Amino acid sequence: MSNITYIGLGSNLGDSRQILADAVQKLATLGAVQTSKLYQSPPMGPQDQPNYLNAVVRLETELEPLALLDELQRFEQESGRVRLRHWGERTLDLDLLIYGDATIENERLTVPHVGVLERDFVVIPLLDLDANLSVKGQALKHLALLEHPNLTVADAGDWAGL
Repeated sequence: MSNITYIGLGSNLGDSRQILADAVQKLATLGAVQTSKLYQSPPMGPQDQPNYLNAVVRLETELEPLALLDELQRFEQESGRVRLRHWGERTLDLDLLIYGDATIENERLTVPHVGVLERDFVVIPLLDLDANLSVKGQALKHLALLEHPNLTVADAGDWAGL
């Protein structure tokens, strides 16, 4: 049975646009994908780092949650993932945001992702993919953070080359 999942993508080191496009191509090997617009946002952590490019991918996959997490981590490593400090610069960050209707809490994975309702660079791309999406009973389109977003559209077209 196919599961609807949402994967957050972020990068602010190297050729971020190409790194994210390559990540989408790899995600497409796991099932059918759709991409949000590509956004630029200021860093969430230390401010002495480049802005991020962010997007969300809707992925229909047969993989179970931990198997999917393993694939996401493999893709990060293949992209030469660098994590210099907490909330610091990254070549590629792939977060499993939502896995169907599942609520998962274990040592490796928390779904829905802990910060999903507080991060405009996650909520706005999720709404690109599903304007009526709810997380933990909360309709994303009604969140207060949408009133003053800190991100801009970097590419509204087919930036991932699908």
